[in-house]
Amino acid sequence: MARYILRRIGWTVVLLALVSAVTFVIFYALPSADPAVLRAGRQASPELVAQIRARLGLDDPLVVQYWTYMKDVVLHFDFGFSYQSGESVRAAIVSRLPATISMTVGALVIWLATALPIGVISAIRRRSLLDRVTMTGALLAISAPVYWLALVALYLFASDIGVIPIFDGANTYVGITQDPVQWFASLLLPWLVLAAGFSAFYARLLRANLVEVMGEDYIRTARAKGLPERRVVWRHGVRAAITPIVTVLGLDIGVLLGGSILTESVFNIPGVGRYAYDAIRTADLPAIQGTVLFAAFFIVVANLVVDIAYAFLDPRVRYG
Repeated sequence: MARYILRRIGWTVVLLALVSAVTFVIFYALPSADPAVLRAGRQASPELVAQIRARLGLDDPLVVQYWTYMKDVVLHFDFGFSYQSGESVRAAIVSRLPATISMTVGALVIWLATALPIGVISAIRRRSLLDRVTMTGALLAISAPVYWLALVALYLFASDIGVIPIFDGANTYVGITQDPVQWFASLLLPWLVLAAGFSAFYARLLRANLVEVMGEDYIRTARAKGLPERRVVWRHGVRAAITPIVTVLGLDIGVLLGGSILTESVFNIPGVGRYAYDAIRTADLPAIQGTVLFAAFFIVVANLVVDIAYAFLDPRVRYG
């Protein structure tokens, strides 16, 4: 196991280097806008634009720019400074992580608490009225885009603009250290919106896997031994069917920790996703590079944790 973890950590470093290189090429070699021109403002003189390019180091060869950037990242954990505000990218991302983590964890709890029971019940009672209703609802939730669902939720339930104003502060985020009650109120609607699609997808995935598992020979053997049905379902069936769920869960958590751009933007949550959106809109290249690296880091770490968890969830999995 230790050798496997060390190999995965080595590959993690390689993957992060590749991600940084690809991101650098996309946004620096093929930029959609010139950061110097954006920072100089409208009707700026060519001399001013040239001065800004020189100050930002954009006149250096791309190889030199990339080498300087990666050296600062590896040696000093320094992601540079924003072209627009001059703020440290690392400090900006770290200050926004609590909001993103809060939204991710809350949505995770909600979608697992709803998806797992629904998926299990639908698999055990398949073709029943409950199964048809829940799977139809899950299909509708999966089909609804997150930004559309968020806008509809705000229109219906937000305290300031909603038709049925029952969610106080849904569009005004407050940190948990400032006011825990207002923090919960400000995130409850985003949690429900973000969890809707994930919950539906997980419920359908668990149902499909569990239906297949419950037809295996070892399930019939467990029933023949006289084990209680609840133990057969949860101890043998769900444990085997949940392995693909863990795989997808690790990826989803990694992606959300890297920032949920649409949800954070619609609900005005100052998280990493909103920061990435603002950076893309203003061609703030260091901020874009920093958020992409953070997201990639969370994803590869989540994959590593998932692979290690396999050894505990499935006794057939062994790592050398």
